[in-house]
Amino acid sequence: MAVAIAVRARLFARLREQAGTDAENVELPAGSTVSNVYEALQKLHPGLQADPNAVRAALNQEFAGWDAVVADGDEVAFIPPVSGGAHGAGILFELTSRPLDARRMEAAVAHKGAGAICTFTGVVRDTSRGRSVTHLEYEAYAEMATSQMRKIADEIAEKWPEARVAMAHRTGRLEIGEPSVVVSVSSPHRAEAIAACKWGIDRLKET
Repeated sequence: MAVAIAVRARLFARLREQAGTDAENVELPAGSTVSNVYEALQKLHPGLQADPNAVRAALNQEFAGWDAVVADGDEVAFIPPVSGGAHGAGILFELTSRPLDARRMEAAVAHKGAGAICTFTGVVRDTSRGRSVTHLEYEAYAEMATSQMRKIADEIAEKWPEARVAMAHRTGRLEIGEPSVVVSVSSPHRAEAIAACKWGIDRLKET
């Protein structure tokens, strides 16, 4: 049994600014929790948000409680709640070979101040550029793709400061009718949610 584990910690929005970095490799005793990861980050970067209740945590791209146990090689992300004027609307970014779940993306951006959630789901159709299609194969450079998603979320934050954004894109073989991309945006008002969602998917298709 390992006596120590290595965990990749990622910081978003103002947490990234407070620490002066967006990621750290943290070594911890086996059996450590998400809370222990954040405590280790605070020791490395004393300027980090002191109150963990003001931070959301995700373990391997799934929202998790502070008492969730981490394992060697895990990735733990820390995300501050979005407030008016704050940069960094991105909540969740995924590039996955698993089926996409739009409801899961909506849950990621939902909060008490959200009066609207707009979701775009792109699906594989049976024709493309006038040619018949039986299936599609998506291949992507994961780190670059998720980096582009984060960039788009930051751009959305500048245009719609109260928006929260989640994006997911499939890789591998997709059959006709399968979702290939999902973009969910929440905002206090429907006009902003709809506009930000449309802008987000348009930008994603450009990259």
